[in-house]
Amino acid sequence: MPLAGALDSASARLANRLVGNEDGDALLEATLGGTTFDVGDALTFAVTGAPCDVLVNGNAAAWGEAVTVPAGARIVVGPATTGVRAYVAVSGGIQVEPVLGSRSTDTLAFVGPPVVTAGTVLPVGPARDIPGEAAAIPRSYDHVELRYHVGPRADWFSTRLEGTYEVTPDSNRVGLRLKGAPLRRSRDDELPSEGIVLGAIQVPANGQPLVFLNDHPTTGGYPVVGVVRREDLHLCAQLRPGNRVTLRPR
Repeated sequence: MPLAGALDSASARLANRLVGNEDGDALLEATLGGTTFDVGDALTFAVTGAPCDVLVNGNAAAWGEAVTVPAGARIVVGPATTGVRAYVAVSGGIQVEPVLGSRSTDTLAFVGPPVVTAGTVLPVGPARDIPGEAAAIPRSYDHVELRYHVGPRADWFSTRLEGTYEVTPDSNRVGLRLKGAPLRRSRDDELPSEGIVLGAIQVPANGQPLVFLNDHPTTGGYPVVGVVRREDLHLCAQLRPGNRVTLRPR
């Protein structure tokens, strides 16, 4: 089974740490348009990842810092101003029932707790001590570099995967699809299906690379020319269509 969970793991960890949670505690991932929710009891929350406006009962609140709100407050996490995905952590973590030991949902195989929809009520664990860590720092994702390890099927191509590509609109939690100079195959035979790992760069018949993300399939039949380094993968979560990606073999 794939990893699933937060695509921007660095931002998710920071959000949890800002409210005193453990790194792996469950939180919300909001894509582009943001989210709105009402709280039952008083709690502390933090929003990281894609920069966005945050409102509490209609008043501006801090992005990238711990914010404590009273019972009954309405929290609005606005649309992302840059990047794609915002992360909302609440002190105590979201305590939905785990599936196979995980509180994340695989959106390709639909394994895990149900996807959060309008009207969903989410239980929250006991509040933690707030550490008072420094605030998050917004960044731009217009052009990023992804370093990758070459192989295992790079020898199936006569050209090397290197240079700048553009993110396409059909990217999602399964994979980041790129458009640029197509890779040319050096052999025409078919590859039997092989295992797919997180960060694998697969090249379909059109020669355009695809970086597999957290909800990736477990096998695939197109050749994999490399694997993105784990420390760079979180950048893929914040790339919009039209953003540029420079691929560097390492």
